[in-house]
Amino acid sequence: MREIVFDTETTGLNPATGDRLVEIGCIELINRVETGRTYHCYFNPQRSMPIEAENVHGLSERFLSDKPLFADKVEELLEFIGDSPLVAHNAGFDFGFLNAELGLCSREAICLTRMIDTVAIARKVHPGAKHTLDALCTRYGIDRSHRVKHGALLDAQLLAQLYVELTGGRQIGLSIGEVIVEETIIVATTRAAVAARTIRAIRPHHASEEELERHKAFIEKLDSPLWLEGAAA
Repeated sequence: MREIVFDTETTGLNPATGDRLVEIGCIELINRVETGRTYHCYFNPQRSMPIEAENVHGLSERFLSDKPLFADKVEELLEFIGDSPLVAHNAGFDFGFLNAELGLCSREAICLTRMIDTVAIARKVHPGAKHTLDALCTRYGIDRSHRVKHGALLDAQLLAQLYVELTGGRQIGLSIGEVIVEETIIVATTRAAVAARTIRAIRPHHASEEELERHKAFIEKLDSPLWLEGAAA
């Protein structure tokens, strides 16, 4: 199953009052494993950057002034995310900005049925605990030492690891007695490399008549095997 974990940075908290999207970072997962495919882009918001927002993500109005407009990159972004479920932390916020930008481009909004919110998952798994990305990374031992400021791609990479942990870890999908049909699964060998491993369907195996005869002959040569002790009695 393909899923996209993503994060955004913005000029503020509310697209309805003129705040804009300035950065997006996306991580591709297949069967809850990072494939190494990512999408990342900065956007020129065509407006000023409040100092409160700049203090969070470090993206200044000057830095963003030569970046593309969201409308210039919307096609490649939509192509990357496809029709996959979209995972975000406090996903309503990110979906709100993403759909607001799509609306400004006269594009169809992404249906909320595709939304997976890791904050909602964390509240069920750890009720009463802190559910910030930092707090949850600390709980699961995910290294965030390089997270000095918020960054969409960095935060998406941390969230991808957290999402896997919140939903059962690397062993998700295993079950006793499950019949495995032939399928190709993606196994991440490094952060940027991916290897494909094929699991083939279980094949029935029965001993042939010749093998049974050879086995019988071998058993007859054994001298007083333990399993025959007391059999005569």
